[in-house]
Order: sequence, then C-alpha cells, then structure tokens
Amino acid sequence: MDVEFIVDQQVQDIELPENLKLNTFLQEFHSECHHLECSFGFYGFAFGQSPFPVPKLIQNELVKNASKGAYAAVPGIPELRRAISKYNKYYFDIDVDPQRIYVGPGTKELIFNLLEILHGTVILPTPAWLGYLPQIRLLKKNYHMLPTGANRKISPNSLRKLGLRLQDRQKILILNNPHNPTGLLYDRLELEEIADVCKEQNILIISDEIYAQTTYDFSKFVSMGKIYPEGTFVTNGLSKSHAAGGYRLGYVIFPQNASDLQLQFKKILATEYTAVSTPIQHAAVAGFEISDEMNEYFTITRSIHEIMGEYTYNKLAEIEGVKITKPEATFYLLVNFNHYSLELQTAKITTSQKLSEALIVHPYHTAIVGGDSLVLERTDYSARIAYVDYDGAKVYENYKNHKPKTASEREEFAATNAPKIVAGIKMIKRFFEDIKKENLKNLKAKNDSLKITS
Repeated sequence: MDVEFIVDQQVQDIELPENLKLNTFLQEFHSECHHLECSFGFYGFAFGQSPFPVPKLIQNELVKNASKGAYAAVPGIPELRRAISKYNKYYFDIDVDPQRIYVGPGTKELIFNLLEILHGTVILPTPAWLGYLPQIRLLKKNYHMLPTGANRKISPNSLRKLGLRLQDRQKILILNNPHNPTGLLYDRLELEEIADVCKEQNILIISDEIYAQTTYDFSKFVSMGKIYPEGTFVTNGLSKSHAAGGYRLGYVIFPQNASDLQLQFKKILATEYTAVSTPIQHAAVAGFEISDEMNEYFTITRSIHEIMGEYTYNKLAEIEGVKITKPEATFYLLVNFNHYSLELQTAKITTSQKLSEALIVHPYHTAIVGGDSLVLERTDYSARIAYVDYDGAKVYENYKNHKPKTASEREEFAATNAPKIVAGIKMIKRFFEDIKKENLKNLKAKNDSLKITS
C-alpha cells in the first residue's frame, strides 16, 4: 500500500518564484528547440544577480577561516557586528550599537523572520520584488496592496488613507529602497513624508536596503533608519553590493529601544537555523570593514551599473509608446508595454506571463520577468529588465583601464562590453515590430474579406 503525503494547504497555495519557474521553462525550451540559433542560449534580462567577482579581500578571508567549524553566536560573531556598525556609520551616517544588529543567512530569510514575530497587517506597495508576497502568504499574514502612482513611488496620502482603514493596533510597511524592479530611489523629503504617516498611525517599516551601495550618485542615498530610527528595521547584506549572493549573509538593524523584541527574534533564529556559517561570517568582516580596496570596488561597480542602465534605458526608449522608469540605482528598470495591449491580445498574448513566454521562444530568445510576478495585475504588460548579462570580471578590468567620460564614450563602453544586452534589446524591439506588423496584416485581411462579402 502506497503512503499518501498530504501537503499543508498554505504551501500548496505558494507558487514557485518566477525566476526559478522561468529557469525551468528555459531548460525545457532549449531541449526542444532545433534551430541552430537555440544553441547559444538566450538574452538574459530576467535574473538579478551582480555579475562581478566577489572582492578578493572577502575571498582571501574565507580561505583563511575555512577551518572554523564551531557554531557561531546566534546574533552573529562580535567582530562582524562591530564591522557592520562602523560600516553603517561611515557609509550611511547611522549610529548603530552592534547589539542592535543581527546576522542571518541573507536578507530574504531575515525579512521572513521579522514577519514571523511582528503582529499586524502588512502593507505591500506594488510593483514589488517577487519574494515578498509568497512569504506573507506562507505566514498567513493579513496584507493589503498599496498600488503606486504614475511615478511608481509610495504616495504618503494613499498610505494615510489605507492606514486609516486598517483596524490593527500595529501595521507593517515593506519599503524597498533603492527599488527592485524600478531602479528608483526615494529622496530624504519623500522618506520624511512617509515616516510622518507611519508615526501618526503606528506603522512599523521593514526597510529593505540591499541595493543601497548601488546608488549611482551615492550622496543621494538616505536610509530610513536615519529618518525613523524608532520604528524601522533596516535589512542589508553582501548579495548585491559585494556580488556575493551565494554567501547567503545579510543583517538587520533593529529599531531603537527594541531589546525585548530582539530576545524574541533571537529565539526564532536559534530555533530555525542556529547561526550563519562561521567561515562566511569571518570572511564578511573584510567586506564590511572600511578600506580603499572596498571603496574602489563600490565606486567601479556602481559606475558600470549606471552606464549599463543608461544604455538600456535609452535604447528601450526608442520603442514607440513604451514607458520606462529611469534607474537611479540597482541594475533594474521597469518597462511598460501596455501601448501594445490590443496587438498582444489579438495575438492571444493575454497576460504578462504569456508575454514573457512569447519573448523567450524562437527567434527572440529573450528572458524577462513579467508584471504579474511583480505583484501587478496579470493583464499589465509591464516587465522588469535586469541589465547584468555580461562578463563582470572582464568589464571591471576594462573600466579600470579606460574609464569612459563623455556620453558617447559611455554608450560605446556599454555596446562593446555588453553585446548580449545590445542584441537582446534589438530582439525586444523586433518582437514589438513583428507584433505590430502581424496585427496590421490581420486587419488588412479582415477588411479585404469584408469587401469581398459586401
């Protein structure tokens, strides 16, 4: 007799993350595609991973500390918490006692842990990073979407109106700044206006600042932890700034005067994963210590991200009717293709997910993340474009050897160093040109048949 396995309903209701779902689809597609062009792969705008090498300082420390097999303290090793404290003071002008810092296996896990212990309805602005909503659902949290306006940023008035409708004594706003998927940055005034509403209505903030170091004009970045220190949990880590997503190390800064909450949090961490890998923690110390080598690394990588973002934005803007967010940080932008809604629907491409699938098949071979994965309506033909499909180690050295200064040099740098980005954008343009032509062809055929029958 076979054993029947019953999966908890809340787990069944969670969909596979879109980036992993797309990866499965790509593998299946390329095994079935028999065109010669299929062998090269695809133009990758879907995966948000920094392409640069992990800084040598971190790599060397990982090798040096590989023998450390003992469990670390639950909140993190003291050296690392002290380094993170100094890092936040130096780069973000936040005075943080190391005791307020907890280390975890990536910010994704830490955000999940925070949502576990914090009571209240979650407010999720949209569009959003594809990871927040599945976590909220898995934890059975009450939540409300907060659609952003034309500028794709949180409106303080909309936040106030929503907050007044919610009866909970405590609410939780997820703020992602700089923002994935738009690449936008909240300035100090915008953060202050959001914080004012949160103070009025007892709204706590989980401020996901994993892209802080990628801010192109770094002087413009302001942490919500500086604006609203009494009510903000700041999360950050190694993944994006240090190109070390695989190291799985993040941290959270607790609000001021939250020592009792920290004790509850410590229980959760100890129960779920004990502590982050000890060698990884020791290696991370070098990444968070202030050094000329790390400063150069941050400066060069954010400059390259800016050049690639500028190129991608300008070339996509050549497609008639599209609306695009102009990135100020990260390595993403959001493209709105709704100008082509009628043509797409006529072609039986009825959702943004189907748009993603239509773009990946031959002859386009282009991978994007569609709007329904970004917590937008399924019929919203928006897409996140990640502009990191290039050899980061090679491009890093090329930038060091010859820093482009003028606008034309920057464009040439992007075109020379990121040929797959160049070719992928051309394919997106071709796709919409083809959709438009097919629609006109069908319209002409329909008109001709009407003439014949009349």
